[in-house]
Amino acid sequence: MLERAECRGLPGSWNVKMDQSNPEHEPHIVDDLSAFKLAFRRLAAGVSVVTARDPDGRPVGFTATSLASLAAVPPLATFNMARVSSAWRAIEQTDHVIIHILGARNRDVAAKMAADHDERFVGDHWAPGPLGLPLLNDVPAWMLGRIVGRYPVHHNAVIVVQIEDGGLGEPDEAMLYHEREFLRPGDPA
Repeated sequence: MLERAECRGLPGSWNVKMDQSNPEHEPHIVDDLSAFKLAFRRLAAGVSVVTARDPDGRPVGFTATSLASLAAVPPLATFNMARVSSAWRAIEQTDHVIIHILGARNRDVAAKMAADHDERFVGDHWAPGPLGLPLLNDVPAWMLGRIVGRYPVHHNAVIVVQIEDGGLGEPDEAMLYHEREFLRPGDPA
């Protein structure tokens, strides 16, 4: 027998159908937003931080799991963000950002940069870098990018940057974001 049940775990709630005759049966999602959120929670993603300066010169930044390479020649990368984000004003009005590739040792920085925007640059985990942009300390890699495209999509945007400079730090184990947690990859599949 199939019944409708309400599940909680993400902001808001959603309806799922559960097969009560088999309690181990996975729920069947019945709406698009729930399908999207629940499915993407199960997609492990690399973790990066994007930093910039707002028009008043204050440092801004955010943790991103949407970083992707777009092309090697010229060297282009993309990331996505909400246009209601506290960092959007800076990204919308600046020419350059620094993209930081995080490793397992940067878990606390990833969490800090995903938390309250007023607290993200409190502490000694960063210093002014190229063009005065915030450069996070002790990351495995960073890239200075010039924004070459901002593509609004609904309340979000795809940002395209051309990489102009960068640097490598000490190697580290990878860090992934999966099921709303920062994790180290386990044994090979």
